[in-house]
Amino acid sequence: MNDAGVLKNIKLLTWFSFFIDFRFYYPIAILYFSQIAGSYALGMLVFGVINISQALAEVPTGIFSDFIGRKRTMLLGALTAFFAVFCYALGFSYWVLIAGAIFEGLAFSFFSGNNEAFLHDTLKEKDMEKEYPKYHGRMSGMTQLAGGISAVAGGVLAFYSFPLAIWLSLISLGICILITFFFIEPKVVSEKSTNIYNHLTEAVKLFIKNSNLRLLSFSSILSYALGESGWLFRSAFFATLWPVWALGIPQMLGNLGAALGFFAAGRAIGRFGAKRLLIFGSLFAHTANILAFGYVTIFSPLLAVLGSPFFGISNTARSSLFQKEFSDKQRATMGSLNSFAGSLFFAVVSFGLGFIADLLSPARGLLILQLLMLVNIFVYWKLLKK
Repeated sequence: MNDAGVLKNIKLLTWFSFFIDFRFYYPIAILYFSQIAGSYALGMLVFGVINISQALAEVPTGIFSDFIGRKRTMLLGALTAFFAVFCYALGFSYWVLIAGAIFEGLAFSFFSGNNEAFLHDTLKEKDMEKEYPKYHGRMSGMTQLAGGISAVAGGVLAFYSFPLAIWLSLISLGICILITFFFIEPKVVSEKSTNIYNHLTEAVKLFIKNSNLRLLSFSSILSYALGESGWLFRSAFFATLWPVWALGIPQMLGNLGAALGFFAAGRAIGRFGAKRLLIFGSLFAHTANILAFGYVTIFSPLLAVLGSPFFGISNTARSSLFQKEFSDKQRATMGSLNSFAGSLFFAVVSFGLGFIADLLSPARGLLILQLLMLVNIFVYWKLLKK
């Protein structure tokens, strides 16, 4: 692949990242699901099914990516995501939502591990691996930018019709399908095993032997399960304080803050180091969230998004540390193994959060999550010492 091909892949991958998350229904998804399901617990269970489906498909699709290529894997992911949102838009019963959740989990499993491996392999062809944090930050920043822009419009659309916000989200997913046809497949960076069992076994052994990788995996699993559950459920808490049409505002501010963090991640990591940023970012974000959910006021939704820039920086820092520890031969497979564990834990946490919210209140459920996430600061400190 020549320089033009590398730049083309990076540009297309950046826009793919934008459109895959340009979904108008994101800020009101938990309200829509809970309305059909009849409770917060069952509404959050839809997200749990997404992650169980993703967990079951993680390892097969990760190996699939390593064997048949990144480009084909992304196409399958885009097609599956389109069908999943189509099921949500139909929404005439809870079981249709569950069907959509199963397909969305499958779509996420195609993207998990594969897209980052696609970026890394593209850069490696031109010995540009050191640029990974910068381009990963830009790529991830676009997903947050898409979420921010679509959130405000989604809140307004939801004020008139929840299903309309979902139907219109199919347009951007159709664009993602078209983009995949223009990618250039990176060259194989190392020989691949011809035995799938051996391929998976080698990846598991690397997790067992590498203590840094184990710590990173634990922190990633905890951050994803607790953090993502809280993020998806926050609109239920915001809806107790603000009208539906305004729910996209804190979502937009959070996404834009995360986008700024992603765009600045490469420079920040180069100056301060990935591990130090993980510690400081977690401490700041969790403190702001604890105050927002522990002392509820009309300003709590704004306080809850203060730490969003550190989400972008921390996510890129963790990803760059992961890529240094992964082997070329099982890069996507190892990423999928980590996501597999995170998805299973998410399914448990998300239902538990909905149950606590039904029993106590959305604010109390979110507060408990933030207190549990403080464990990650200790993990990052251990990494810094090593």
